[in-house]
Amino acid sequence: MRIQDRLNRLRNKRGFTLVELMIVVAIIGVLAALAIYGVRKYLTNAKTAEARSALGRISKDAASAWDREQMPGAVLSLGSTATNVRALCAQSSLVPLTLAEVANKKYQSKPADWRDPGWACLRFTMDGPQYFQYQYVLTNSTTFSAEAHGNLDGDTVGSTFAIAGRVQTDTSGESVVTLAPSIAETNPEE
Repeated sequence: MRIQDRLNRLRNKRGFTLVELMIVVAIIGVLAALAIYGVRKYLTNAKTAEARSALGRISKDAASAWDREQMPGAVLSLGSTATNVRALCAQSSLVPLTLAEVANKKYQSKPADWRDPGWACLRFTMDGPQYFQYQYVLTNSTTFSAEAHGNLDGDTVGSTFAIAGRVQTDTSGESVVTLAPSIAETNPEE
């Protein structure tokens, strides 16, 4: 074998240049940054799904409470009548009481947290740990909203999710509860 052939083989077996290695490191860095952003977005979306799901349940529970028959529990005199009364549930307390209890952490509610008249009327509870603070707000006798407040990253900016509902009467005189078509979201990723 000639010396020239040996030199050519040695040149061909040479490793990567510094520039080639730097390009590979830069590509890996960009991919890692994109992956971190994607995972963070995915986790935040999973956490906010709790609020959306709970608000959907609360608003539907309010509509069901409106449709339940509410009559006096006393015995009626012979020949007397009792009127079926429809009413929205009373306003609930906040669960948990302060937003600090869910700021960048989960809160495990107690069964007693859900026993006030508003939550009892709605028949709504949460058994598992929660990322958000919940409340059912009765604006007046025909308007309500279900709200979730949170602070997923623990900074000074919080997030709010809310869905509104209203009792409306159609042309035939029938009253029904209607809900907003979507949940209003303010700073959902906070």
